[in-house]
Amino acid sequence: MRVLVTGHNGYVGSVMVPFLMAAGHEIVGLDTNLYKGSTFGGLTDRPQIREIEKDIRDVNARDLDGFQAVIHLAALSNDPLGDLNPELTYVINHRASVRLAELARRVGTERFIFASSCSNYGAAGDDWLDETSPFNPVTAYGISKVRVEQDVAKLANAYFSPTFMRSATAYGVSPRLRFDVVLNNLVAWAYTTGRVHIKSDGTPWRPIVHVEDMARAFLAVLQAPRELVHKQAFNVGRPEENYRVRDLADIVVKTVPGSHIEYAQDAGPDKRCYRVDSSKIARVLPDFKPQWTAERGAQELYAAYQKVDLRLEDFEGPRYRRISHIQLLINNGQLNDNLRWRERILA
Repeated sequence: MRVLVTGHNGYVGSVMVPFLMAAGHEIVGLDTNLYKGSTFGGLTDRPQIREIEKDIRDVNARDLDGFQAVIHLAALSNDPLGDLNPELTYVINHRASVRLAELARRVGTERFIFASSCSNYGAAGDDWLDETSPFNPVTAYGISKVRVEQDVAKLANAYFSPTFMRSATAYGVSPRLRFDVVLNNLVAWAYTTGRVHIKSDGTPWRPIVHVEDMARAFLAVLQAPRELVHKQAFNVGRPEENYRVRDLADIVVKTVPGSHIEYAQDAGPDKRCYRVDSSKIARVLPDFKPQWTAERGAQELYAAYQKVDLRLEDFEGPRYRRISHIQLLINNGQLNDNLRWRERILA
């Protein structure tokens, strides 16, 4: 297929694009490139593809013409960044995403694969959650994802087939590596300080999934018979890869020599707690074969941090910390308060 991938230069997209290309698909990327200055460890050896440098809010029908599928990853992609300006989060993550789907349907795009999130389930407690479980988002980010699912589902018809990928919390090495996701963050603290720094009381449940396994899941949906994925939601992960945060911390201690667990002074319960059953995707799409575990992922991250000699000021500072990076671009006059570039030349 000829596929448009929005957010192709982000944490997930920069890993997913090579997977899609290796399967023989023609990929075009669309990205506003907010994190062009945040490439991790010199990991720049990526396949060259045609790119559209454009804000998702500015996409027009011509940008979408001729694609059989759209994989929509682009978003303000974490809770602190979403809470910076909740209304702007809804404009970008919700309304621009629905408009993108409407344009895709108008020009004849057959498939629309949306990167939703297990954050949709929000404050859910200890019960197992499948795709029929109620939504209970607690952040602007989670609310925006729920709204997109609800609105885009209404666009489904005989010619336009949306699928909603509710991915678990991502982890793993990427050219645009994020340090605000739980396993990446815990290993980074352990390597740079010797402390596995837990910011909650350690009890919340988190399903996790490696970015490569996310790519495998999206590829499986892209290539699946339409009737299997039409207007369907899939929890993306493995049932056995649900952990309490404190259990992930134990894995990190076993991975990083000399490290120990330390709870933040103000550590308390985290409302975001969800334990997710992802057996549906394995049942419906047997071609999806995830390969990663938390233990293997922690080892990969530790090796990557050693290779670049990661420092605390890197991942807690504006180079890699999403909200700090955005605030730096605003303070430098490169972005305005609506997260639009004042100039297209990036530092």
